[in-house]
Amino acid sequence: MKLFDVYPINPINIVKGVGSLVFDDKGTEYLDLYGGHAVISIGHTNPHYVKRLEDQLHQIGFYSNSIEIPLQKQLAEKLGHVSGKEDYQLFLCNSGAEANENALKLASFYNGKKKVIAFKGAFHGRTSLAVSATDNPKIIAPVNETDNVIFLPWKDEAALEQAFAENEISSVIIEGIQGVGGIQVAPESFLQKIRSLCDANNAVFIADSVQCGYGRTGKFFSHDFASVEADIYTLAKGMGNGFPIGGIIISPKIQPAYGMLGTTFGGNHLACAAGLAVLEVMERDNLMQNAADVGGYLMDEIKKFKQVTEVRGRGLMIGIELPAEFAHMRKELLFKHHIFTGEAKPNVVRLLPALNLTKAHADRFLEAFATILNQPS
Repeated sequence: MKLFDVYPINPINIVKGVGSLVFDDKGTEYLDLYGGHAVISIGHTNPHYVKRLEDQLHQIGFYSNSIEIPLQKQLAEKLGHVSGKEDYQLFLCNSGAEANENALKLASFYNGKKKVIAFKGAFHGRTSLAVSATDNPKIIAPVNETDNVIFLPWKDEAALEQAFAENEISSVIIEGIQGVGGIQVAPESFLQKIRSLCDANNAVFIADSVQCGYGRTGKFFSHDFASVEADIYTLAKGMGNGFPIGGIIISPKIQPAYGMLGTTFGGNHLACAAGLAVLEVMERDNLMQNAADVGGYLMDEIKKFKQVTEVRGRGLMIGIELPAEFAHMRKELLFKHHIFTGEAKPNVVRLLPALNLTKAHADRFLEAFATILNQPS
């Protein structure tokens, strides 16, 4: 049997990781500034994380949600404390797409409406309704097509008001910072407008925080910069530092009922141990402040390069837009300088490192970045 070939891959076999460094099967060291799509939040093989999982595995790794799992309550309590959403409720699942799928479904249960507002450049996942709310027709199969999702221009308040005036809106789903869309930061006034329109129309504000949440921006949720509270926050990626876990944080105004949502693997013992370990390290090592400090330093330094068209983002979620002639940048960083980065478009370099990235590692990137930008064409 062969693998189903749906991923373009780099010919590198990573066999070991420590902190922000990874090593291939030939012993070559790479600086990881991508963290597997923003997944590695507290560093590869963090000792506290490894011990938490190992200890749990020696006890029990899995049982279903048909029994009491105290670790779930511990995770909910810790997450409420660290995120500042202590009066909210937690539903645990396994991925970001699943989190968004459940959020959209829950919103419709809550108000009985069908229409969803999403935005140009959005990416919310690859499952049924989540992919329908994703602005990429190439990954939407005919069976996923629906007229229940309304795509609006990014940052267009007038279009937002018109959509509410003309439709019965169930929910608005928005990334505080679009990741795949090119590290586009949602203006604070735009998020505030969404909040006010949702309040006025009994619609649900869904803050997709799968990539831009979990402390990456220097605040727990990137939406927090707008001083608004969403009705549902969706989580995954950095939540488990590589262990598959997702969740939705739900406003107390939305009441649960048996059978409304469900999952087999969500909230299992190992997933909760991973989630607790991440929050414990984030809190102990003040990683949100580190993300703000090191990310701010990186952005300030990158802005000094005259070849850079624009730098966008917050904290350690950074997009570097370059002229078209630097479309080769990401591959040169990887193969010549042994640095993992991502891309949102051919000319946008995307940085999503672990939240405990050091200034020394930031400088290593800046040195390589300068070398490529300043080399003879």
